[in-house]
Amino acid sequence: SMQCFPSLVLALSALLGALALLQLSLYLRVPSRYGKHEERLCRPRGRLPARCAWFLQELPSFLVPALLLALRSPPRLEPLGCRLLCCLFCWHYFYRTFIYPFFTRGRPFPLQLLFFGTLFCIYNGFLQGYYLVYCAEYPNDWCTDIRFTSGLLLFLLGMGINIHSDLLLRQLRKPGEVTYKIPQGGLFTYVSGANYFGEIVEWFGFAIATWSLPAFAFAFFTLCCIGPRAYHHHRYYLKTFTDYPKSRKALVPFVF
Repeated sequence: SMQCFPSLVLALSALLGALALLQLSLYLRVPSRYGKHEERLCRPRGRLPARCAWFLQELPSFLVPALLLALRSPPRLEPLGCRLLCCLFCWHYFYRTFIYPFFTRGRPFPLQLLFFGTLFCIYNGFLQGYYLVYCAEYPNDWCTDIRFTSGLLLFLLGMGINIHSDLLLRQLRKPGEVTYKIPQGGLFTYVSGANYFGEIVEWFGFAIATWSLPAFAFAFFTLCCIGPRAYHHHRYYLKTFTDYPKSRKALVPFVF
């Protein structure tokens, strides 16, 4: 049966950190070309409907840790903190795989980005799941540790902001519409990337709750990946809508 190799965890976490810096260098100045940032003259071939694409991309992040947990022999049922942390990760991706895609109204998604996104979800799903199922060691009272409780609260807050912001974005469009409008309500009152802000808070909360290198590497990757996208969304709104609220920040209320 599989066993824990700390050197593998360290290497995969370091690579994830390097991928984060690569993402930042690639997309800080130029946004990733999908959604509102897609080239207008781009031909529509090589694309999948948004619902199908998001489902396929996010599925490995749910499936891989769930399989690692199910296949572990003997089953890992203790300590409770370890079970809860693995369930938090799978819970997020259950939502992103089985709920979010069936409500999204986004544009068709480029196959190239889908391919790389799916590879990343397999990679990160394995890293987080492998660490939590085979390597992580927590005391029996980890659930009462300040790191776990504060991280859990941040995770739940971030996930709530993310889901609520997704709902507000969906309500901007009627079925079949592809035009972009100014998001209103919730945290969008203060930031252009409320959904991205929620997800970043969520994964930093998860990192604090797990207090592990893989989770902090993933939180850093999330910041480097969708932080620039929030910035480019902000610039897009300011350029496209003359009545866009000038008081809004790109990602963090009152700061950025």
